[in-house]
Amino acid sequence: MRIAVTGSIATDHLMAFPRKFSDQLIPEQLDKISLSLLTDELEIRHGGVAANIAFGLGSLGLSPLLAGAAGVDFSDHQLWLKAHGVDTDGVRISETLHTARFVCASDTEQNQIGFFYAGAMAEAHEIDLGELVRRTGAVDLVVVSPNDPAAMLRHTRDCVELGIPFVADPSQQLARLERDEVRALLDGPLYLFTNAYESVLIQERSGWTERQILDRVGTWVTTHGSKGALVTGADAAPLSIPPLPSVETVDPTGAGDAFRSGFLAALAWGLGHEDAARLGSGVAALALESRGTQEYELDAGALLDRLSAGYGADAVERLVPHLRAL
Repeated sequence: MRIAVTGSIATDHLMAFPRKFSDQLIPEQLDKISLSLLTDELEIRHGGVAANIAFGLGSLGLSPLLAGAAGVDFSDHQLWLKAHGVDTDGVRISETLHTARFVCASDTEQNQIGFFYAGAMAEAHEIDLGELVRRTGAVDLVVVSPNDPAAMLRHTRDCVELGIPFVADPSQQLARLERDEVRALLDGPLYLFTNAYESVLIQERSGWTERQILDRVGTWVTTHGSKGALVTGADAAPLSIPPLPSVETVDPTGAGDAFRSGFLAALAWGLGHEDAARLGSGVAALALESRGTQEYELDAGALLDRLSAGYGADAVERLVPHLRAL
């Protein structure tokens, strides 16, 4: 299965705040917040949701096609992605804008405050998936992840018109999308990905109930952090998968993207939702234990051992030949 991943490509500026954000807030003054928080660390890393997902898929041996917009400063990131199996022929390079920036701080409770500057991502809507497929070859699945809203809508529309199955992953862009836009993104995706908060927000934004959304999507996958993941379908009983135990969180940024990589890789191998969610949880654990969203090293043997220890050897038996082949 050839997967194209559309969405953001960014540079992450990750900081650590040595206290709790909530301790810095005065309840009576929340209507006029003015804070300057001194952080202890700053790390500059490669990021962006689409790039993160593609990195994970590439590390799992799938050679995904990355389709997004970046700036003239993308060269180092491009070499990094190519070295990890990502096809970057679908990346549009802006002539005037820098690659998007994500600036984020995490406190001691792993709460986060982040800001995203779009930069070159604002040109992503100019990417024509039909032309891209003609130029680079057919794709079997398209991931429509957070991006310039116009690009998300265009890529969804392109998939529908071209008859290409797609994954809807609006996540953090839900906050700025209008009702009609959210509904347009739910125009028959094969899968919908959200986290627990977004699963509620997407209902509020779309004006549809959970059941109404399930009637429009094939399968809804919701990550619940330390509580694992839930896979639901309109005509199937919910499937709950616990996370891997004994995960030592270093940085929560990008864990959801890593989960998506593992889940989609298992689907590409022809495996079911239970195997997909377990592999997703395994890759997410690697991301959680690393600083940065594309810094984890995927050792297939070590990952298999960890999955076997966490879920039982019988539970991950179907993953064994695929991971051993990497």
